[in-house]
Amino acid sequence: MVRIRFAFAVAALILFVATLASGQAPVIRSAEHDFRVVTVVDGLEVPWSMAFLPGGDMLVTERPGRLRIVRNGMLVAQPVAGVPEVFARGQGGLLDVVPHPDFASNRLIYLSYSKPLAEGSTTAVVRGRFESDRLDGVEEIFAAISQGRGHYGSRLAFDREGYLFITVGERQAPSTGDLMAHPAQDLSNHHGTTIRLHDDGRVPADNPFVDQPGARPEIWSYGHRNEQGLAIHPETGDVWATEHGPQGGDEVNLIQRGANYGWPVVGFGVNYRSGLAIHEGTHREGMQQPAFVWVPSIGTSGLAVYTGDAFPRWRGNLFAGGLAGQQLARLVLDGQRIRYQETMLFGRGRIRDVRQGPDGYLYLAIEDEDGLTPILRLEPVEGR
Repeated sequence: MVRIRFAFAVAALILFVATLASGQAPVIRSAEHDFRVVTVVDGLEVPWSMAFLPGGDMLVTERPGRLRIVRNGMLVAQPVAGVPEVFARGQGGLLDVVPHPDFASNRLIYLSYSKPLAEGSTTAVVRGRFESDRLDGVEEIFAAISQGRGHYGSRLAFDREGYLFITVGERQAPSTGDLMAHPAQDLSNHHGTTIRLHDDGRVPADNPFVDQPGARPEIWSYGHRNEQGLAIHPETGDVWATEHGPQGGDEVNLIQRGANYGWPVVGFGVNYRSGLAIHEGTHREGMQQPAFVWVPSIGTSGLAVYTGDAFPRWRGNLFAGGLAGQQLARLVLDGQRIRYQETMLFGRGRIRDVRQGPDGYLYLAIEDEDGLTPILRLEPVEGR
């Protein structure tokens, strides 16, 4: 076994050296497919999210408040006009971007961002028509009742029926004292919630808390910390989210109607500074368990369900980005269970977003501490 592993390592090293000599990106081995990582475009400033349009353009949000266009492999010099003012401090700024499911006919684009208020900021969502490289008719369809320093959540996704899901973080509200009194356990606000709306911001009549006195009717699930990955399986309709834990305890959750995901009462992490316990335990009756947990944390951000043809053995897998962990994780599903995880990529920078392109390749938005802020693409190596 040792000789086989040594031979494989030598072969991989020879392939790596030969690839460098040819000027191509090195081949990266994985359990199901080998691939190369290619730079699509660079020169961005803290790219947070990506979206692909039917005509071939890619939209990229830059957290300082700019929406950019990548066209024919080149970054268009001028940002998109019409983007609302953002609270561009700390974790705040221009965050997610998604097109309407019927974008080809209605040209609607949705943006989430940290909205400046008289005091502080909140998570908000607007939509507008993308025409002639600008946004027109911009209207706010949601503004969270939440206050805090960071943890905006802000991921957006449409399901198969056209409902819009939005994540809102718990805004770093302190987890001390009576844990059940934490805002993420209080349905009268939007701290630590997943929101479900019609595409124009109206509340669906079948949302779980519509008829509950004092509860916010927009809420679909609650008890979250900071969901920064959100993806809806196109075949099953299952809603998947990745959630930041504290020091340890990042989660993958199957988001279900009306469910309580436990923050901060239950969890798998500890306090950043002291290392002491935050939660009363890892389980409590009536609180949902995660489908998968990372300990230590990888700093989850961005989530995609792969359905393309470029990597056929990855179909149906979840792909999650990691910020602090600087890695891409592949999560293999068995129905609504996660069978195992494979770390696909490591040390290429803070992966802020993961998206599948129309070409079937996987695209990564990199938030690099060295100031190199590219969009990368995973391309298959022929024959594997």
